[in-house]
Amino acid sequence: MAAAVSRTIAPLRENKLIIPEKWEPQARASKEQQWPSLLQCAVVSTAFKILLFPSYHSTDFEVHRNWLAITHSLPVKTWYYEKTSEWTLDYPPAFAAFEWLMSWPAALIDQGMVQISNLGYDSWSTVSYQRGTVIVTELFLVIALHVYASSANSSNRKQAHAIALSILLSPGLLIIDHIHFQYNGFLYGVLILSISLARSQSSMLLSGVLFAVLLCLKHIYLYLAPAYFVYLLRVYCLKPENVFRPRIGNTLKLGASLVAVFGLAFGPFVYWGQLEQLKSRLFPFSRGLCHAYWAPNIWALYSFADRVLIYLAPYLKLSVDKSAISSVTRGLVGDTSFAVLPNITPKQCFGLTLALQSVCWVKLWKKPSWNNFVGAVTLCGFASFLVGWHVHEKAILLVLIPFSLVALKDRSYLASFRPLAVAGHVSLFPLIFTVPEFPIKITYTLTWLMTFLYAFSRLAPAPASPRRFLLDRFTLLYMAVAIPLVTYCSLIHRMVFGERYEFIPLMFISTWSAVGVVASWLGFNVCYLTA
Repeated sequence: MAAAVSRTIAPLRENKLIIPEKWEPQARASKEQQWPSLLQCAVVSTAFKILLFPSYHSTDFEVHRNWLAITHSLPVKTWYYEKTSEWTLDYPPAFAAFEWLMSWPAALIDQGMVQISNLGYDSWSTVSYQRGTVIVTELFLVIALHVYASSANSSNRKQAHAIALSILLSPGLLIIDHIHFQYNGFLYGVLILSISLARSQSSMLLSGVLFAVLLCLKHIYLYLAPAYFVYLLRVYCLKPENVFRPRIGNTLKLGASLVAVFGLAFGPFVYWGQLEQLKSRLFPFSRGLCHAYWAPNIWALYSFADRVLIYLAPYLKLSVDKSAISSVTRGLVGDTSFAVLPNITPKQCFGLTLALQSVCWVKLWKKPSWNNFVGAVTLCGFASFLVGWHVHEKAILLVLIPFSLVALKDRSYLASFRPLAVAGHVSLFPLIFTVPEFPIKITYTLTWLMTFLYAFSRLAPAPASPRRFLLDRFTLLYMAVAIPLVTYCSLIHRMVFGERYEFIPLMFISTWSAVGVVASWLGFNVCYLTA
């Protein structure tokens, strides 16, 4: 029937007669709606996540159960002093309030869940409730992605929809939130909504307020704050045509809103004289440079180089600190020793982070467009991940998710996104080391990579200027190495060595992933600074 209508309409179109759109064959509508909707994907993914309720959960599950107990059982003044469990409350006050709200239904479901003395308590009702709260709060991510896709230009609506689906179905969120256990879906929903609202001058104040709320929920997002500061100052607080003429009204509204948000969150603790206690909980710099499992960043490469130099030292006549050989970069408290290379301090990490971030600040100040803002957010996340102090592998989401929002700007951006997508997700595999979950993480991640990297390659437009780097060939080689590497680290190593040399597979995956992350960062810098 559709073919017959097309044959009828074609001659009329050749004669330049105007045909009402409702007469068009339904083939066009079906083609435009070939992607499933966010709601459809949310329903299907929720069903899948419910099936994962009995799966492995990490110590983070006990962390959040303990926080439910602390906030439910104790007065607010004692929340940041309680230390019955080693998993003390170390998130900002807004997240503590979030746990407090969730603790009331928890107490009705299972009183044992909110008892501080019940360390390691994981009854089935506790597991189901906590897993369920992750799914329910992740609905905020669905809303934020809908706003992001809807706010895109009509010419970019299909790309925005594909990006929204890729984030909603992200293997990173599945592994970290729904197996390992955290609440990143909800938190990144707040971030994405804030970024989306920054598109329009009329909603920029709300964007800044939402980001302030996010900082009060989890302080890791402080790394992204410089990009927000430059963008809001340049576009909202100053006149675009003359940066020396401030918009007094906008500045006062933004300033008052931020003071209100932070005052509400931190004001009581200031009144009680507990800011130093909060600081010690939120910023535990006594931890080592590297986490127990190296995050795939510059310090992973630095640590790997140190391990290699230990064996080459006799030939190169290098001095070796023998006391550091057995403890080098294990991520224990206070353990930051290197055997050959110089040790790194928190101040050096902070200085390097600011130095890497400052490059994007200049570009954003000169050209304060929304795309440049998202690029600056991404590069701020990159800098903090690459050279930050005691970076967790889970923090790769701080780069992956903002980068996803501009990955389809053109094929150059996509070329630099591909190695990050591969390395970032593979680097999360060691978080889930149990046998039953092994096929889940491998199959799901591989399916996501094949589906979305192929779809992205079809949707990304050609760049306006010639390509300046060759990350396509690098990505193909990089992905080809991933399969045997993961196979060895996940299966073969244990079959050959058993429980011996258990750090070797972790070192291989971390170092190999670090190469991909650094390559992606270099490629994105080229795209961002030359656009």
